Amino acid sequence: MVGIWNGGKTRHQDYFPQKPFEKLSQAEKDTINAQLKRVGRTEGCFQPQSDNYLKFIVKELKPYIDKRYSVYTNRENTFIAGSSMGGLISIYALCEYPKIFGGAACLSTHWVGSFTTENNPFPNSMIRYLNKKLPNPKNHKVYFDCGNQTLDAMYPEIQKRIDSIMVKKGFNSHSWITKYFPGENHSEKAWSKRLGIPLEFLLSSTPQP
Repeated sequence: MVGIWNGGKTRHQDYFPQKPFEKLSQAEKDTINAQLKRVGRTEGCFQPQSDNYLKFIVKELKPYIDKRYSVYTNRENTFIAGSSMGGLISIYALCEYPKIFGGAACLSTHWVGSFTTENNPFPNSMIRYLNKKLPNPKNHKVYFDCGNQTLDAMYPEIQKRIDSIMVKKGFNSHSWITKYFPGENHSEKAWSKRLGIPLEFLLSSTPQP
């Protein structure tokens, strides 16, 4: 298991799915930029760098790990996981590199991208992206979850829309789980209590048709 340290000030840029953002109109990008400025997540013009971040993982970090340590290198034994924005970049990584990653665990996925659901065009763009780019459910596994307190309160309704896409794209109980945790908030303490669930799911037998 490899923990990748985040970039601090660049964390939001690194983890924000780039292609769904670039599909937004300029006015919609300006809206996201203003929303992120209000909470101090960007100072200038917000521009995601997640495509470069994923290239770092796939082209530099994974080859280093594969060469230096005794690990299985194939897709069936390679997974990516994270919480909040880390959950968002994890599902993006699975969609962008389906030949590298066999599954993704996305805890309290920050579907809103910014920090409000009001006048926020990003969730719809992300949903359209997933509708086109989700990988084959026969050889990929996906775990989602969320609570309903603090930041997590924004996620359940969007997650239900994501869940409908998972069904539409052929994911079933062998290849996909979404769990809801009423009363749980957006914190490391909350995620640590349930981390075992996605780990057991991803590391169990491979998806079945």
